Amino acid sequence: MGLSKTQRKYRIRRRIRKVSTGTAQKPRLSVFRSNNEIYAQLIDDVNGTTLAAASSRDKDLASVKGTKSEVATAVGKTIAEKAIKAGLDKVAFDRGGNLYHGRVKSLAEGAREAGLKF
Repeated sequence: MGLSKTQRKYRIRRRIRKVSTGTAQKPRLSVFRSNNEIYAQLIDDVNGTTLAAASSRDKDLASVKGTKSEVATAVGKTIAEKAIKAGLDKVAFDRGGNLYHGRVKSLAEGAREAGLKF
């Protein structure tokens, strides 16, 4: 019998984290996707701190209506704006075990549009 979906996702997440670590100059852009919401954080793994965060539950994004992918694009733009305000323009993308399509891809493209490089 094979692995469950969650076990497979956890294994992929660990494999990604082996390679991708965040520093103060190039933080890790971590994405968490639930059924209804999407969250993004800029993490400095060296010091163990979160430098910036954005999610579809934020008050300023509550007005954004549309599909979940459109909301994810708005979250990507918001996290990029916060990063640039903090003086960061390069990040390491961490898809968190999710496939790079749909909402995760929309968030990444939104962040790129707003000026983040990864």
